[in-house]
Amino acid sequence: MGSMYGRLFRVATFGESHGPAVGVIVEGAPAGMQLTAKHIQDELDKRRPGLNVYVSQRTEDDAVEILSGVVDERTIGSPIAMIVRNTGQRSGDYKDIAHLFRPGHADYTYFKKYGIAPQPGGGRASGRETVGRVAAGAIAKRILEEHLGAQVAAYTIQIGSVKAKEIHADYAGKHPLRCADPSCAEAMEAEVKRVAAAGDSIGGVVEIIATGVPAGLGDPVFEKLDALLAAALMSIGGVKGVEFGEGFGAVRMKGSEHNDQMGTTGFLSNHAGGILGGISTGQPIVMRTAVKPTASIAIHQKTIDVSGRSADISVKGRHDPCLCPRIAAVAEAMTAIVLADAWLVHNATTGIRK
Repeated sequence: MGSMYGRLFRVATFGESHGPAVGVIVEGAPAGMQLTAKHIQDELDKRRPGLNVYVSQRTEDDAVEILSGVVDERTIGSPIAMIVRNTGQRSGDYKDIAHLFRPGHADYTYFKKYGIAPQPGGGRASGRETVGRVAAGAIAKRILEEHLGAQVAAYTIQIGSVKAKEIHADYAGKHPLRCADPSCAEAMEAEVKRVAAAGDSIGGVVEIIATGVPAGLGDPVFEKLDALLAAALMSIGGVKGVEFGEGFGAVRMKGSEHNDQMGTTGFLSNHAGGILGGISTGQPIVMRTAVKPTASIAIHQKTIDVSGRSADISVKGRHDPCLCPRIAAVAEAMTAIVLADAWLVHNATTGIRK
């Protein structure tokens, strides 16, 4: 399985949804950097289940244990190993459907590739796998903050047909759906409650912005910064599309409208989303991800079993009616991981430290 990412900042996640623990090993963090369990825990708490009525009610403390690589709250340059023990799994919820492929899940494709029956909670295909990503992302954020003064934030800008008109990142950080616009927060909440009451789910859009990223990160031709970011974001379960800057909206624009003209003080606009030719421009990097509706729903659906016989299925248990608020935390982490890796590679290949 492809459970490792990175060139110099290397991340390897491990563990299954209903196993004893999930975790991550991180290599490449510079020695001497301040890193505490709180730095990691604050990020994990953003994606933790059971926080409010809009997310999965699985009860997990998600308490991180740092096993190596940190002494006296400073990194020492060696691999940093972290685990989070699973305490709230209920494998019995999957007993009646253990032989069935859940529509929208990876059960069928994992069966075809590895020959294994559907795993309780989805195994490695579960959103639980992202615990390790978020823990690694917390370290990447520390690198960006300490060495570049860069920040990464993500928030929900659309759920179903309800769209944000304004962006207030501070408000999003306090809202249970990570909604960025106070004027449509109640409408987003009502939409999620409506589909959840019907045993269904809903999709949305999460926007990610990275500020303080210097110009020059990214390596053409095959390791363009936007290509690496797109791949990282698309590796998150539930993400079905990624766009930068104007994204697909650019098809309605003329070159004279889309080009980011320049003046003596810098760029006059940011339609490109902070990346040109696969290299960061120094402007904010702006991305959006299309998030599909949660696959696990209580509504009866058609499927087949492991022998190929037709069957009906209704997925019980504790599942997110909307993935957006928790995916936002994972999107922040993956963005930070890519940027930290790109910065380390930039320094290694150019000898320039910024």
